[in-house]
Amino acid sequence: MLGFRARWRVVRRPAPASLVRRLALASVVANTVIVVTGGAVRLTSSGLGCPTWPGCTDSSYVPTAETAGHGLIEFGNRTLTFVLGLVALATLVAVVRHRPRRRPLVRLAALAFAGIPAQAVLGGITVLTGLNPWTVAGHFLLSMGILATTLTLWWRMREGTDRQARPTVPPEMLLLGRALVGVTGAVLVLGTVVTGSGPHAGDAAAARTGFDPATVSQLHADAVMLLIGLTVATVLGLRVTGAPAEVRAAARTLLWVELGQGLIGFVQYFTGVPVLLVGAHLLGACLVWLAALRVLLPMYGRGLPPIPTPVGERADAAPAGPHAPAAPAAPTPTAVAGG
Repeated sequence: MLGFRARWRVVRRPAPASLVRRLALASVVANTVIVVTGGAVRLTSSGLGCPTWPGCTDSSYVPTAETAGHGLIEFGNRTLTFVLGLVALATLVAVVRHRPRRRPLVRLAALAFAGIPAQAVLGGITVLTGLNPWTVAGHFLLSMGILATTLTLWWRMREGTDRQARPTVPPEMLLLGRALVGVTGAVLVLGTVVTGSGPHAGDAAAARTGFDPATVSQLHADAVMLLIGLTVATVLGLRVTGAPAEVRAAARTLLWVELGQGLIGFVQYFTGVPVLLVGAHLLGACLVWLAALRVLLPMYGRGLPPIPTPVGERADAAPAGPHAPAAPAAPTPTAVAGG
């Protein structure tokens, strides 16, 4: 009885901030992993390895001898959803048990947890519609939404306060940061259209969008070029305006990730979209999305130093030192008295 009470006290003990941060980060990693494993299902043509849902077949919840191979791959990916759900549930419980309780973080953790069953249901609809390319796209984009939620949860827990957020960079840099995230989202959407128009459908009988793969690939590449241009502008702008070092480092990281992802994209296009490169490109898409969000998040701070004064404005300020103009002399008592 005493042992049970001791264990119960441990369970009811407030969750430390370090545990919540680690669980939030684990949720980010787990959601990225399941995106990659879901891509492996498609790239191995195992999308209909389990032709129905929620069971693998009409007569069995698990793969049978008839569905072996592709069925095991598809069912394995479905099983990983339960692991992802456990991580999300553990994160939610830890956030609720954290003291002081931070309601904005509870909402974020609850939203991330709710995204898991929503993702499972959408995956089921994808199977039942024969891997319709638009539901496949929605399946991926919902994962990007969950990734954004879990990363924001990790970041907010890292900040350690729920005080009013205020910009840490000038307004024009905030505009660039938002544009970066918006264009990155557009690149991801166009990427799903390219995928839905290309050869890796997940099953030989799966439908395609009907768009010309070369045309949508060019449109996708144009959006990537716009994104890289915006990123270069952001890197330079943050440097000129004297932005916090963390924001500048995040922007440089985003640029390098984009360049690597762009290289993989061009190579895979001109080599006939080999499976391994497509898988690497899928992982790269997650990393680009996370890196873009990572630029925007520190552009707002809670209890951080004020927005730095732009270099140009600092140059216009009164010079200091021995050559600075002398301040006007205070009036003498005689002058004040008028005599």
